[in-house]
Amino acid sequence: MHTTEGIRDVEQFLYREARLLDERRFREWLALLTDDIRYWMAGRSNPYLQVSKALVILDPDRYSEADVTRDDELAIFDETKATLGQRIARLETGMAWAEDPPSRTRHLLSNIEVEPGDTESELKVFANFLVYRNRAEMEQDFYIGARQDVLRHVDGAWKIARRKVILDQNVLLAKNVSIFF
Repeated sequence: MHTTEGIRDVEQFLYREARLLDERRFREWLALLTDDIRYWMAGRSNPYLQVSKALVILDPDRYSEADVTRDDELAIFDETKATLGQRIARLETGMAWAEDPPSRTRHLLSNIEVEPGDTESELKVFANFLVYRNRAEMEQDFYIGARQDVLRHVDGAWKIARRKVILDQNVLLAKNVSIFF
């Protein structure tokens, strides 16, 4: 898969996914996900370094410099294909007040890297993103961070089997997180 053609195939898949999200073609986007997907957004913190003089640690065994939520900790969202489908169905009712009027988004991806996955049919894909969101007259939000995806080849096409979204912000200024990444 580390051929130029193979990497280009993965990039085109991700760019198409971004376009589907920006065009609000959520059912088509949902079809790009495997049935067992884990769609997860980690929280972020700003820990002091252990060597920092601004911090006194009574129990050094409890200290952690990790700034990203672990997989088994509380996340901003932790979803399955079923819950993502429910979010889309709610958007289609016209009763999702956080998206009335709907957001306009622009997903920009860069620094795409591809590595072998845990199985022969999977790839690990790393990418940086910037998502611009505009809603109503004056609401604007920028979400900047990294994604760690697992793509799985299913029936001759790529599908997203895992997505971990890591925002660079540790405090979200947006009124809600009602868009997809």
